[in-house]
Amino acid sequence: MKRAYLLAFATFFAVAPGAAAMKSVVVTIAQIGEPLEVIAGGKARVQTLMGKGVDPHLYRLTRADLILYNGLHLEAQMQDMMARFSRRKPVVAVAESLTGLPRRSGETPDPHVWMDPMLWMRALDAAVGALEDVDPDNAPVYRKNASAYFAKMKDLDARSRAAVASIPAPARALVTMHDAFGYFGRAYGIDVLAIQGVSTESEAGIRKIEELVDALVARRIGAIFVETSVSGRGATALIEGAAARGHAVRVGGVLYSDALGDGRAATYLGMFDHNVGTIVRALGGAAGQYASIRR
Repeated sequence: MKRAYLLAFATFFAVAPGAAAMKSVVVTIAQIGEPLEVIAGGKARVQTLMGKGVDPHLYRLTRADLILYNGLHLEAQMQDMMARFSRRKPVVAVAESLTGLPRRSGETPDPHVWMDPMLWMRALDAAVGALEDVDPDNAPVYRKNASAYFAKMKDLDARSRAAVASIPAPARALVTMHDAFGYFGRAYGIDVLAIQGVSTESEAGIRKIEELVDALVARRIGAIFVETSVSGRGATALIEGAAARGHAVRVGGVLYSDALGDGRAATYLGMFDHNVGTIVRALGGAAGQYASIRR
């Protein structure tokens, strides 16, 4: 049985005589891996370390010809490992290729760059460039596929902008469980209020809950949002706090922040599409125009 398994394993990774081995790319998060898999078009093997519905701040790494990660301390527990791998193979922090990202009180910029498709397109372009460097024979294919994918991202951005703009101005506030939507808010002109900070390891304090309840009541915000990768227990405190002051608040829907999901949300484009549609519908905007994107 063991011999049969080893033979099957060797057959799977066998390379035809005279053929170049398919390059193996390991990425940390699906927001990099899923788009890159589309762009690779079967010419490179792309493996994503993080599965859907799992917080990407903790994970392990494996072997590859190229390693791509987000950076900006998203993978903080892997920094030493990345440094060791970088001495033997290309290791690229795609979000750190971007310049001019806003800093919070002098700290590292928010790592959730994928919440702005136009910023994320530039980060993915750095990923494609790294893939072209390790696999120049297939570079024309990667560049052609990247151009087609980036065109979809530009369309996504334009439709998202129009959809969010349809939300009545007083209701244009996104209240979430942790602060992953800062780039989204800046890109589309919507205030972002969150219980937790950028890291999901922090816990909400009573004072923060009270501040958010004040904002919900004062602005008459009727919907808050929970996320798949973060505990939603803070939502109950917000709803009950607002109710005690005579203001009804409901959960407007589930958003994807640190991970992709199932079905339509299993792709980056679909995940973003889902988020925008959910937000716009819950806050009273015109989401009817917001059709699903196909991969």
